[in-house]
Amino acid sequence: MATSTPTPLNIAILAAGIGKRMRSGLPKVLHPLGGRPLLAHVIETSRKLGAGRICVVYGHGGDQVRGRFPDSDLHWALQDPPLGTGHALAQALPHLGADGVTLVLFGADPLARPETLEKVIGHAHDGALSLLTIELDDPTGYGRIVRDADRKVTAIVEHKDATPEQRKIREINTGVMAAPTQHFARWLKAVDNKNASGEYYLTDVIAMARKEGVPIKASQAGSVIETLGVNTMRELALLERLYQRAQADALLDAGVTLADPARIDIRGTLACGTDVFIDVGCVFEGKVHLGNGVSIGSNCVLKDVTLDEGTQVLPFCHLEGATVGANARIGPYTRLRPGADLASDVHVGNFVEVKASTIGRGSKANHLAYIGDTSMGAGVNFGAGSITANYDGANKHRTVIEDEASIGSNCVLVAPIVVARGATIGGGSTIARDAPAETLTVARPRQLTVPGWKRPVKKAKTPKG
Repeated sequence: MATSTPTPLNIAILAAGIGKRMRSGLPKVLHPLGGRPLLAHVIETSRKLGAGRICVVYGHGGDQVRGRFPDSDLHWALQDPPLGTGHALAQALPHLGADGVTLVLFGADPLARPETLEKVIGHAHDGALSLLTIELDDPTGYGRIVRDADRKVTAIVEHKDATPEQRKIREINTGVMAAPTQHFARWLKAVDNKNASGEYYLTDVIAMARKEGVPIKASQAGSVIETLGVNTMRELALLERLYQRAQADALLDAGVTLADPARIDIRGTLACGTDVFIDVGCVFEGKVHLGNGVSIGSNCVLKDVTLDEGTQVLPFCHLEGATVGANARIGPYTRLRPGADLASDVHVGNFVEVKASTIGRGSKANHLAYIGDTSMGAGVNFGAGSITANYDGANKHRTVIEDEASIGSNCVLVAPIVVARGATIGGGSTIARDAPAETLTVARPRQLTVPGWKRPVKKAKTPKG
């Protein structure tokens, strides 16, 4: 029995707009939303839809845009000058497959869900011109969906071309549409620019489809956030907050406790176990995983971090590229830099910085310390004010501190060096050679008291004139 071949899906992403109202030298589609460019969200959605070909129509800031997305699966079409949406799609068609259907998306409209777009695509697979619409309380500025007495779509009229009666219509065009690719190719040849803007409107294909008897189907988006685009910094800021609130709601639905859902920023992916608590003002970037029972204090920044169950991060910590075991305590005011790998039950306190180092189970550096390029064993106590001097001005060297060693306050360990198991380093020491196991090593000048010494006295000032 023969099986049918799935109809190919093409996606054209229109991203050539200048974005004058952004008042920025950065191309509009490269402005960040949730830590990623607007266009990155649209490309990701296109891939989730299983597009056979994705073509990005670019123009303003072309080198920057193409340079940001060097992905081999993307095709690029230059639109210069930008002459409207119909003209933009016409530039993309030669880069798309002639068969199947084409979905039109916009590079600065980032939040349409794949489930919503699949409905639009489905109507196109059935041979229809398929539109995505939404009803707005205030549709000012948007193209209106005009329907006849039978509620069939007859036209999309841009706001500037609409009559006063048409401007009362609340259902608007989101710009997203799909149709068999051959239909688009035929219709675009007949689109003209006889309108108030002198541009080639993609929406003119509505009338052409109706004239040919091609069915026109409209699907409504599930929420307004799916249809919002960015044209100004204000709109970008609004969309950012809506996006972050949606992220926060997803965390709440998964059982995470947020001190205030309005004061969290997720600029990547955040995966949480059960009974996780996140206080206000926290920022999560890259890939972050929080195990069961993890607690994050206020005003922390975590980037590409994994924290195992029961670990506490106190306020004002900055963690990047770090891994922390179970039941550890970090902060406040701790910085973990890339390569920091802390075992379970480790305590790293206020104003401690750790970089490219491993710290064994139960070890402690509770305050005012720098640990860099170090292999630290279990049960070590690293005193306040102590550092590993790992850089000689040209190369970095490693410090090894074995299990149960104790480093006193205000010590300098000059790498390369080994502090053997159970060794104690006396406070104030500068250690430049290996310290043997189970002994006290001290390296500091002898204390000297000078009898009869008098502190200098300030000379009296000579009176002026």
